[in-house]
Amino acid sequence: MHITSYYNYSLYIKLNTILLSCGLLIGLSIPLYAQDSEIRIANEYFLKGDKEKALAMYQSLSKNVENIPAIHANYLNLLLDMGKYKEAEDYVERVLRKVDDRISYKVDLGLVYVRSGDMQKADKYFKALIKSSLPDVYKTKSISDYLAAHNQPDYAVSTLQEIRQALGNSTIFTLEMANLYRMQGKRDAMVEEYLNYITQSPGNINYVKNLLQLFLNKPDELETLERMLYDKVQQHPDSEVFADLLIWVNLQQKNFYGAFIQARAYDKRFRKENSKTLEIAQIALNNKDYDNADKSFSYVIKEFANTENYLPARLGLIRAREAKVKRNFPVNRDSVRYLTKEYQSFISRYPDNANSYEAALNEALLHAYYLDEKDSAVNKLTVLANHPRVPSYLKARAKLELGDIYLLKEEPWESTLLYSQVEKNQRDAPLGYEAKLRNAKLSYYKGDFKLALEHLDILKQATTREIANDAMDLSMLIKENTAFDSTGSALKEFAVIELLLYQNKNQEALQKIAQIKAENETADRISKTDSSKTGAVFRQNSMTQPNKILDDVYWLEANLRMKQGEFQKSVDLLQKILNFYGDDILADDASFMQADIYEHYLKNKEKAMEIYRAFLDKYPGSVYAAEARKRYRTLRGDFPQEKIVN
Repeated sequence: MHITSYYNYSLYIKLNTILLSCGLLIGLSIPLYAQDSEIRIANEYFLKGDKEKALAMYQSLSKNVENIPAIHANYLNLLLDMGKYKEAEDYVERVLRKVDDRISYKVDLGLVYVRSGDMQKADKYFKALIKSSLPDVYKTKSISDYLAAHNQPDYAVSTLQEIRQALGNSTIFTLEMANLYRMQGKRDAMVEEYLNYITQSPGNINYVKNLLQLFLNKPDELETLERMLYDKVQQHPDSEVFADLLIWVNLQQKNFYGAFIQARAYDKRFRKENSKTLEIAQIALNNKDYDNADKSFSYVIKEFANTENYLPARLGLIRAREAKVKRNFPVNRDSVRYLTKEYQSFISRYPDNANSYEAALNEALLHAYYLDEKDSAVNKLTVLANHPRVPSYLKARAKLELGDIYLLKEEPWESTLLYSQVEKNQRDAPLGYEAKLRNAKLSYYKGDFKLALEHLDILKQATTREIANDAMDLSMLIKENTAFDSTGSALKEFAVIELLLYQNKNQEALQKIAQIKAENETADRISKTDSSKTGAVFRQNSMTQPNKILDDVYWLEANLRMKQGEFQKSVDLLQKILNFYGDDILADDASFMQADIYEHYLKNKEKAMEIYRAFLDKYPGSVYAAEARKRYRTLRGDFPQEKIVN
């Protein structure tokens, strides 16, 4: 045979072999394809709730053991949902005999007993199953996981407890056990497991904090956690994680004194490079707890004199005392003058330290806003903004503050120039958004509400929550008060008052406030008297727009009266907001401010407690809720002064 003929013959044989094989495969695939199609149809009946048709098809398909893996879950659930417990039991037993003895099928048999209500049989079965699987820990663990996934946390817990007992290890599978206790609603047991976990994996403390913050959101749950941690610290005085968690739980309750006491003990015991007390001091200052910020900073200054903690603490102490001076209405100019000298002393002692630049900025603002020395403030901030060693973010802050001071000096064109520079140079940074917000406020003060809204719409997506919230509040104020008055005449008057207050022209502002109150309160009385005669058209024209702005006017005046030391007048104005606008956005602000005045200025502890208690009932979702709860508990005496574990 020639080579060519041989090649052709070989090719012919190969082609026929391939075709024959394909034919056989096609022939074999026909019943397989048919079965797949039937399974899909049965599953569709099941999903649509057509139980009888689905049941009939599953019964037929289950006769072929090859179909079991594809239909098992749906078929068993269908049998249980239809109450066919005996049929379900027979089916699972048949599967265990004919298919394999995989652990999930074995657990399914016990679940059938549970669903049928035969708990005695289920208990006996699960105990035997767990006992037989114990030599293989991970096989037993899979039983617990399967039970948990099928909403059987009690049996899942029992399974893990058996593993622990068999291994003589009470801390194995702590996260899994914690999750099961959470499913059972056993908060204390859940927390105990998380605490066990953190002793094994201290590096995951922040993960545990996040979980505890997620699951323990009620005051009594946090109090229980605090008691548990005190016990843990007593039992394990050298455990850093328990001491850290005890500080953390005090912070969650906004108990900054308690956090300070525990942080002080932490620093004494563990003597870390970075002071935990300094961290608490900064948090207390940011949360306006100036007394405890003062105590914390003072402790760091004393105990960490030759460390990197010292200068931030020195500056922080001046800032805390500055905040207390500003809060003591009316503000004492001599106290402000003393603060400027404290800042100057700090700057002269540490002239090239980054903290000194911060001090220089704070000092300049005191000259501008409390000593009426605007030119001095401008000079200090200009030097700061042009200093080659000052960090760029601090230069940007100096420019923002300069812009504000030029607004005080009634030079708004200089303000907008500076704001725009910062907005451009810090485009995607928080200071850039802050600059855009100030430009929006400047447009608002001018009465250019359309331009203001263009800025504010962008700022609603700002990365910092505070800026986004401020933008949202101002945007809502503009939209609400221009909805029925396209010119925004009443809002323009209100914006003028806000600008006067910002510029410390308080008497002029009070005159404007009296005028707008007289106009709006008169309109309100007329509308109530004549509404039955004039109908809905009059009510819309004379009542809707004036009353939209009146609660904001009361709010401005209440804040001004408080700053002038007229505390009772402030309380009365806040009460008007609560009486006439109790469901509006300022109601929770007014209620909280009332309680604050009674607590700190009128020194009426009982009245303050009464308002805080009512506040928590009426405004549980308010941003002030946590602070109100902390203050109520403090006034009630819930936080002993020296509760500490040495």
